[in-house]
Amino acid sequence: MAWQLLDPLSPSERAALVGLARARSFERNEVVCHAGDPADSLHLVDSGHLAVRGALATGHTATFRVLSAGEYFGELALLREDRRRTATVVALEPSRTLAIAAPVFNRFLEDNPQLGRALATLLADRIDRLSNRLLETMYLSLDRRVYRRLLDLAAAYGVADNTARIPLSQSSLADLVGATRPSVNQVLGRLVSQHLIAVSRGRIELLDVSALTRRAAD
Repeated sequence: MAWQLLDPLSPSERAALVGLARARSFERNEVVCHAGDPADSLHLVDSGHLAVRGALATGHTATFRVLSAGEYFGELALLREDRRRTATVVALEPSRTLAIAAPVFNRFLEDNPQLGRALATLLADRIDRLSNRLLETMYLSLDRRVYRRLLDLAAAYGVADNTARIPLSQSSLADLVGATRPSVNQVLGRLVSQHLIAVSRGRIELLDVSALTRRAAD
């Protein structure tokens, strides 16, 4: 497994860092960490999918992002002075992470300045994505936002033969879109009637990824 965060390290350095990590396994719906928890490690996602969630002022919980193998989380908490988790992470299916203890990761940052620069670049990229999401919410139609989030999820879960299976509820999709579930369900209903997707309990199947990609770009 390759993690973009570790690209600046040499093969031997990557192997050394990963060798110091602690493998952790999580069952479906198991919480990896809660927002506000003390942060003691950075997690590299080795397999499975995990949801990054946060609490809203209304008391509801929203899903902000879905992580897949090759991604990572927990770096922000290690950089904050209070060393607290900024979000709750939950396994959407049986998943495995490699947890790198904060002292180990910080030592590698000190010994490898290029790793710190890579981390800063990746954080900047994440801010850009969040800014683009905000602009989409302000200026794009709900339909196009749904198309784009479905394509993001297809990329995370994998596309085969121009189709993709996304084992995610419509409520979680609505959270990612930033809209109400009834509104998102209307968009999904239109896509179903056009034979572009199929919807079942806890799963959305994209039947024509290419067609959805064209619609998202229009």
